[in-house]
Amino acid sequence: MTHGLSAEHEELRRTVETFAREEVAPVIGDFYERGAFPYGIVAAMGRMGLFGLPFDEEHGGMGGDYFALCLALEELARVDSSVAITLEAGVSLGAMPIHRFGTEEQRNRWLPRLCSGEILGAFGLTEPGGGSDAGAIRTTAELVGGSWVINGTKSFITNSGTDITGLVTVTAVTGERPDGRPEISAILVPAGTPGFSVGQKYSKVGWNASDTSELVFDDCRVPEANLLGKRGRGYAQFLGILDEGRIAIAALATGLAQGCVDESLRYAGQREAFGSPIGDYQAIQFKIADMEARAHTARLAYHDAASRMLAGEPFKRQAAIAKLTSSNAAMDNARDATQIFGGYGFMNEYPVGRFYRDAKILEVGEGTSEVQRMLIARDLGLPA
Repeated sequence: MTHGLSAEHEELRRTVETFAREEVAPVIGDFYERGAFPYGIVAAMGRMGLFGLPFDEEHGGMGGDYFALCLALEELARVDSSVAITLEAGVSLGAMPIHRFGTEEQRNRWLPRLCSGEILGAFGLTEPGGGSDAGAIRTTAELVGGSWVINGTKSFITNSGTDITGLVTVTAVTGERPDGRPEISAILVPAGTPGFSVGQKYSKVGWNASDTSELVFDDCRVPEANLLGKRGRGYAQFLGILDEGRIAIAALATGLAQGCVDESLRYAGQREAFGSPIGDYQAIQFKIADMEARAHTARLAYHDAASRMLAGEPFKRQAAIAKLTSSNAAMDNARDATQIFGGYGFMNEYPVGRFYRDAKILEVGEGTSEVQRMLIARDLGLPA
């Protein structure tokens, strides 16, 4: 949908749409089947400035806004979600915490390289024993002689094990609060730091051309100055980052949902059954109409959440609604597109098979659908 976009936003959308169709679509299937990270595509996105979209020019960014990032994610995900999640995680989880909470020295050191795509950043929150319960962190960081000594393991971390991963922001328990609860802080850990290693690379159902790895910290030492933001504020900081990230994930999910419509329309005009294109039959027409309605609704939801965020208005509930609505749309559209394609939908030579494999994680990552419903209910005033 282009209605209401500014000239700058529409130009960006068209540019990314063309890049996705002409540069990503022809080659990404091979990367996906090999489980290989598409370094050339990521470098091209860096040259286009996509990793710097919402950041100021002073720190190497493009001087745009978060909505610009969302538009780029939607267009990329219409073709492939692995490429889209690499951008989303690199920006909203890798670079945004430094932009929001970092010192000027930290911004000057890291943001220019992150904005150019020269390096990728990652966000180490999830652990083997804690997913939705992000406060159940077991990783510790002890301040010893001017250094943080970090011990623990992080799971399912996007962009953490590539050849161009530059740093990971880690949440860790750094003490105890007056009320007895753990004090959680965020600490920057550059790649290559002794005691920091990348563990297993996961064998995944989907997002196979993106990097997802386990991280291990064994007496990993970084300077005290690597604290990101205020000590003890790490958990609160990243709750805010996740609220924003849900809008970006909603844009990505909307793109996948729209990509299912695109592919189904194309196939319905080519595939014949009983002497006519299958698009002539009302059963197929109604299915595609429902798919378009879902994608349209998802787009309206994330546009609303993004506009509220950029206007400085409360947006937690709208972000959760957008994430819930769009992930449902992606999953439903992927299922329907696979049905329209029939046996070919089960074959990897067609994008809809990839879309089907990629859709499920959108109902889990950056807050499960159940968590989104909980957030919506609490924001409505229902008891926690």
